[in-house]
Amino acid sequence: MSHPLRGLARNPALPPSALLRLAGDDRVSRWDLTARASWTDAAFDTLAAHPDPEVRESLAQSPGATGDQRARLVGDLNIRVLQAVLEGPPSRWAGPLPDWVYRRLAGHPEPLVRDLLVYLPGTPRDIVALLARDQHPGIADAARALLDRKPYEPPSLGRDQAVRFASGGSDWDRERAAADPALPSEWVAALAADPSPRVRLAVSTRPGLTEAQRAAIDYPADAAPPLEWVLAAGPAELDRCARSAHPALRRGAACHPDLPADLLAALTADPDPVVRALLCAHQAHAPGELVLQTYLATGDDDLLRHPAFPRTDLARLADDPAPEARALVMLDPATPPAVIEQLSHDPSGPVRSAAAADARLPQARLLALLESPATAEAAAANPALPPRVISRLLADLGVR
Repeated sequence: MSHPLRGLARNPALPPSALLRLAGDDRVSRWDLTARASWTDAAFDTLAAHPDPEVRESLAQSPGATGDQRARLVGDLNIRVLQAVLEGPPSRWAGPLPDWVYRRLAGHPEPLVRDLLVYLPGTPRDIVALLARDQHPGIADAARALLDRKPYEPPSLGRDQAVRFASGGSDWDRERAAADPALPSEWVAALAADPSPRVRLAVSTRPGLTEAQRAAIDYPADAAPPLEWVLAAGPAELDRCARSAHPALRRGAACHPDLPADLLAALTADPDPVVRALLCAHQAHAPGELVLQTYLATGDDDLLRHPAFPRTDLARLADDPAPEARALVMLDPATPPAVIEQLSHDPSGPVRSAAAADARLPQARLLALLESPATAEAAAANPALPPRVISRLLADLGVR
């Protein structure tokens, strides 16, 4: 439920001492305390010293904290806080931790922390190599296995079991067999005409098939997921996948960690919206206009943190028929205050709230929105809110 205290908790103009008082107020959740878009060092350090480890855990995963700020919690004595530091914010585009954090935690006395480092996707390879010599046998073995991992090899049932599964009455068994690399070619051909759409889809995504062979299978294109073997494809195979008529192959290519610029450009114009959405979700160099249009089509808030998301020329959206587009106008630093004021009267509540939180909003209008229950929380988060008003709000709301 909307409440001005939640907005104050996100307000960068709130004094750190007041932030600390809000941290003890039951009307403000830990997420409210840590959901701000950016942190001053003073405010971050205030909550980093909070006695409640759940507050520090939430702070470690704040979407607005930089990697350097989150690293300040690396000396925390609580294991869950350290785990939150390593896992980071729930955003693909969060700033990375400094390398020294991994090196320091690789020598942590608690085996659970060192074990977590082994399996964390962001752990640098030289740290994994260090953990391969860990005194704990399980940690060392896991690190060595990771270092010795070969190129992707699909799991196999073996020929005999794959045939048993292929001839069974269970759709799940036949689907499993259809993707198995050990399945004999005659069974692959048989399952390509299976009555189950799931089975036919699994056959159609086998590596090694020609485009003609895939096209001959009646598979459900809308259900096609990205494929692990495509994610591990080398340059030549990746090129074939990105240019395939099969959407599952192109969707996998869009997620590939080493997608080259020419294939990125080709997939940017892909007719499949899922391919374009995956491209934006996984590729830092996706075109800004594509990221913007994908956000408007999907509402995926994480795209607002995408490094390519455009922050200029958004004022052109002030008269867009979609409220989701009009709400983006406030992200443009060049938007005139008059346009912000105009949008503060918008018929859409989310648009009015976005305008209410903007520091360019004329003060008289800001104070008016602070008095309206529908926009009070957003207005309370406005960094241009005068200190006297912040103090009055805290007193009126009983924050001691």
